[in-house]
Amino acid sequence: MNKRKILVVDDEPNIVRYLRMVLKDNGYDIVTATDGADAMEKLEKEMPDLIILDIIMPGLDGFEVCHRIRQWSPVPIIMVSAKAKEEDKTRCLDMGADDYITKPFGTAELVSRVKAVLRRVQNLGEAVTPATFTSGDLTINFAQRLVTIKEKPVNLTSTEFNLLQELTCNAGKVLTHPHLLNKVWGPEYHDEKQYLHVFIGRLRLKIEKDPANPEFIVTIPGVGYKFTSEK
Repeated sequence: MNKRKILVVDDEPNIVRYLRMVLKDNGYDIVTATDGADAMEKLEKEMPDLIILDIIMPGLDGFEVCHRIRQWSPVPIIMVSAKAKEEDKTRCLDMGADDYITKPFGTAELVSRVKAVLRRVQNLGEAVTPATFTSGDLTINFAQRLVTIKEKPVNLTSTEFNLLQELTCNAGKVLTHPHLLNKVWGPEYHDEKQYLHVFIGRLRLKIEKDPANPEFIVTIPGVGYKFTSEK
């Protein structure tokens, strides 16, 4: 079985050495980049399974790199930063990152987050009963991981797809915040309700006619969300 490949992007040599050592010890192949431009080249050449991306770098910073990657690739991204403010975390998630870790972080936390993100990608399309799902202009082909609106493809990250999959496979049911966090992100994320809010917002922007007045993904105040399927 091939090892999962991780691209580590950071301009601090000590951080790169630490991440390389920890991740290699846990069975991953590691590719490194020292700045944003180098990261974009390595991504196209190496096609990693996951990117660990520092925010503060010379030239292209992590925000810009994440934005550019999301123009064409759904590869999972974990952003890393010494900034611990909620607005920084929200900005990362809004730009398409799958997770956010604040420096300094422990080895156990890093490995746990990496495993959780890769697990979400691996679980795409598993344990799904229907082959396809259709509601109004929205169609999901679970086997092909393809989402379309009026037959036009919608680009989703792996986490966005997992969240939409969980909602649509339980259409009509109210899914609580803890349920969605556990099913989509994993038990490590039971307190990360902010993640859920951000990703629901991203899904609405991509599949709703009017994201401010959603028809598909309905908020149940204080409880969770429900996917309302059109007949």
